[in-house]
Amino acid sequence: MCGMNSPFGQPRPLVEALEWATSWEGSGGKGYGFSKQDFESTVKERMSGLSKGSKYRYHLVNRRRGSSSSMMLFRLVVGKMFYQGAPRLLRSKVSVEPCRPPENEPVAIEAYPAAVARRFSGNRSYKSDEREKRVPAERAAREEPVAGLGSAALEEAHGLVVETDGSWRERFVREPAADTLDSLLRAMQATRAYTKRNDGWGVPEECDRNEVPSWTWACSAGTARRRP
Repeated sequence: MCGMNSPFGQPRPLVEALEWATSWEGSGGKGYGFSKQDFESTVKERMSGLSKGSKYRYHLVNRRRGSSSSMMLFRLVVGKMFYQGAPRLLRSKVSVEPCRPPENEPVAIEAYPAAVARRFSGNRSYKSDEREKRVPAERAAREEPVAGLGSAALEEAHGLVVETDGSWRERFVREPAADTLDSLLRAMQATRAYTKRNDGWGVPEECDRNEVPSWTWACSAGTARRRP
């Protein structure tokens, strides 16, 4: 069981506009048929014909959690993460919830660690991969979810708590890119999904199983930005 912070699929409006196969196996495997440059130019060409403010398309989870579109190729390069990751998942034959239902171990879910962090830090940024943009306020924003790891609020929202010693808590807060903290939050989301394996893995009925929305919004209450 693993939680992966990378888009497994693209929004249905983009898939349909580009006339990709609407099944996850068809759209998720597009890395097989495109070079990296061709994939990026195809997405950019589609965006160029849309008006400002409507260039990106979003999964349901993006709208509910305020996360970035998996089309993005700049700043948060989640589109490039999709290109590199989804075909590898397809080739691996692991079970992918909810679009390739679990028949074998391991099972992969699309995780979103910020959904857990934001329960405690709101929408404040808690990390940065760009050295010049790292600020003390982000360290403070990391301290809040770390302090909440053993809290009743976490147990109420996610059904678990995490026990850590001081050295680990210090490491979670110290790292500007929050790689270790994000790894823990992904593992928590995967654990929560596993506890719901007999209840559809927690995937809501209204989700589009070929669009592959992140599982995390189903059980991640808290502050969220809603996109129009």
